Amino acid sequence: MLKKEKEKYKEKLLKRKEEITNKLSEVYNQSKEVESGIAQDLVDKAESSYTKEFLLSLSHTERKQLFLIDEALKRIEKSDYSICQMCSKEINKKRLNAVPWTPYCIDCQQKEEEESFESSSS
Repeated sequence: MLKKEKEKYKEKLLKRKEEITNKLSEVYNQSKEVESGIAQDLVDKAESSYTKEFLLSLSHTERKQLFLIDEALKRIEKSDYSICQMCSKEINKKRLNAVPWTPYCIDCQQKEEEESFESSSS
């Protein structure tokens, strides 16, 4: 992969990382507001608890994506960014454009998801 292409992906990854970080910060602040709000009755307490749980669960997905972005940035530095971490084949550029933090080619991603689904349904 050319240096110019790597820089383009690095910029995309850093931009997405900043977006997620800002969103996580916002979610954290909202959860603190929900926590500090004094609930008047049982319904308010239940709604407050649900809202807080929902906000924090949203951030779990984003935390996972942040991890994948950091790993992709490390791969850019090591010069193995566009290589599938499972089969060592080149990851299609269309896939990298759509999901620049992906560690897998489309075939290996499908295998990973099938294995994950099978293990969670057992």
